[in-house]
Amino acid sequence: MAWKASSSQASVGGLGSGALSHVFIQYPPLRCNIPGSRGFYYDDGNKLLISPTSDQIFSWKTAPFSPLAAPITDSITEGPICSVRFSLDEKIIAVQRSNISIQFWHRETGETFTHRCKTESDSILGFFWTDCPSCDIVIVKTSGLDLFAYDSASKSLILVETKKLAVSWYVYTHESRLILLASGMQCKTFHGFQLSSAGIIRLPKFEMVMAKPEANSKPVLASEDVYIVTVYGRIYCLQVDRVAMVLHSYRFYRDAIIQQGSLPIYSSKVAVSVVDNVLLVHQVDAKVVILYDIFADSRAPISAPLPVLLRGFQRSDISNSRPSTKESESSEASDSNDNEAIIYGADWTFLVPDLICDVANKLLWKIHLDLEAISASSSEVPSVLEFLQRRKLEANKAKQLCLAIMQTMILERRPITMVAKAMDVLVTSYSLSLKTGSYFKGIKTERTPSSVPNVSGPGQATDVFTSRTDGKSVQHEPATGVNSVSFSRPSTYSSSETEDNCIFEPSKISSNDTQFVGGKVDASVESSTTDNPLNASVSEQQESQLTSPAISPDEMYRSVFAPIEEEMTVEPSYLVAIILEFFRCANLERVKVHPSLYVLTIQLLARSEQYAELSLFIINKVIEPSKEVALQLLESGRQSLQIRKLGSDMLRQLSLNHDYVLLLVQDGYYLEALRYARKHKVTTIRPSLFLEAAFTSNDSQRLAAVLRFFSDFIPGFRSTSDFFTYYNVLNEMSSSVTA
Repeated sequence: MAWKASSSQASVGGLGSGALSHVFIQYPPLRCNIPGSRGFYYDDGNKLLISPTSDQIFSWKTAPFSPLAAPITDSITEGPICSVRFSLDEKIIAVQRSNISIQFWHRETGETFTHRCKTESDSILGFFWTDCPSCDIVIVKTSGLDLFAYDSASKSLILVETKKLAVSWYVYTHESRLILLASGMQCKTFHGFQLSSAGIIRLPKFEMVMAKPEANSKPVLASEDVYIVTVYGRIYCLQVDRVAMVLHSYRFYRDAIIQQGSLPIYSSKVAVSVVDNVLLVHQVDAKVVILYDIFADSRAPISAPLPVLLRGFQRSDISNSRPSTKESESSEASDSNDNEAIIYGADWTFLVPDLICDVANKLLWKIHLDLEAISASSSEVPSVLEFLQRRKLEANKAKQLCLAIMQTMILERRPITMVAKAMDVLVTSYSLSLKTGSYFKGIKTERTPSSVPNVSGPGQATDVFTSRTDGKSVQHEPATGVNSVSFSRPSTYSSSETEDNCIFEPSKISSNDTQFVGGKVDASVESSTTDNPLNASVSEQQESQLTSPAISPDEMYRSVFAPIEEEMTVEPSYLVAIILEFFRCANLERVKVHPSLYVLTIQLLARSEQYAELSLFIINKVIEPSKEVALQLLESGRQSLQIRKLGSDMLRQLSLNHDYVLLLVQDGYYLEALRYARKHKVTTIRPSLFLEAAFTSNDSQRLAAVLRFFSDFIPGFRSTSDFFTYYNVLNEMSSSVTA
């Protein structure tokens, strides 16, 4: 997608309204200022930001995100804290006290117990809760994985299985249920396991690519350089290569891990966010962010490198909300206000997929895309529409932008071929949404605590301010879970319409986690593995699919074609040509066009007196037959008998007998209408309609014929009020004629 810098339209107060950005954070943030706080941890399993003190744990729900969210407080005993995670049902709190012990609290009863390593040579790197059927919690040690089941009766952990592996460090996200264990001198050799509700799957061993520096040294891969992400329902891994200055992408399949390509990076410090399946690569040193859509045909970004915008900030916000009589207090409020306005601060920690924790100022921000600014930044309309049609979080805004773009193209009389390509995108997207059911799908946005969250984070309850210094450290810097990029695709649209609803289910699972047959797979045979992709869980992906941005033909008519026709700002011939292109697109995708659009086409052609073309469109069924079309042909046929006849024939062909009889009566063919009604058993028309029409014609013979017809064919008609009324009228008409 070709791009150019664009200006966000949002007012940003003291920062100026003309700031350039495609990504923004909304003021105010979630303020997490707790006295005596020992830092922050992120529990991606429950979407909780956790801040412990010496004897308490404060936790904030981050989804749905609310800057006014109040913390939940739990009491614990004093002691060192390395990491904190809640069980998936949020009934138990687990606190890692050291590299050999984890303490557990039952939140309702207050009961507690401690789990310790059996041997002092083992060191706990971290732990996480899981919804795997065979275990509840996984403890990651330097010697491998210990899988435990929690026994609520004995309030203890029962060892289910041990996986012996040498581990330097690990990365895990609850969203993917995937853990990667690093080993080797350079920490570039990985073992992977997926622990989901489908069971435990062992992935093939693989190595990540690392460029060799000029000096005779071997760089060591750090945990903060590896990220597991889920994009469009697919699980990827991104790896920062600081020597080559690229971001390598890998995709996981059941029997292979395949490198998908690389993205350039321009900063020694890189962070990554994922917003609505869009990859945001933050070049932290340069304080800009580059956006990538993994379904783009090239590795080019979809927008210019621009900073994150702070939207809605006013420098008087805090000073006004915190009045003080002392100058020192006023100064403190002003300083706090200024600190909240810092972008890309030194203590910013990015939490996948779309959160930023400002550790120094104890703030939590949520990242948003400015779809309007992104749309305005590109001149390639089809690419913009494809991008918007893949958006789910702000589906309604994406839909409205698409409609506005289409209307603008037509009003500006863009070339018909260009408009046709744009309509191809929208119709194809709508067709796909119908096939997958996403157009009509309404998805709940809230789940019980035990259900799967949509936010991925580091392998353990990440300490978001303590960097990992070596393989034995128990604290990880929140490896800003990075999105990987797939640079090849079979079609324009994400297969996530179907794929993101497919949970990875192994065909065979054994207690020994037997590895699937496959061995090494070269990237050239990727198609052989695409039938076995490693996907995220269903509920993870559903949360992001709130509605569909797909546009129906009815919406195209009401929001694009009808307003343009009403304003009379476009020549009828040009608008007809555009509508015909829309018919072509709909026909290719077997999408039903709304009858109102056919009616509009007839009106435009009749207005231009293009009756010959209109006749051909009707005969060749370019305009599909319907009651609305037939009635419009009758209306437009007032100036053309041929068009009117096409309308009457269409009524008869569609077996719209009631309307056809009314048409005959309207044209004065009373007896023919009566015969047709009798032949086709049309019982919905009252005799008074015919009698009134015959009387209005002031022709006594017609009135007599109609009375005779009903008297002969409707039993008991002679005893009705209609008969006596119009029989007397007929006698009066006959008397006046005789006189």
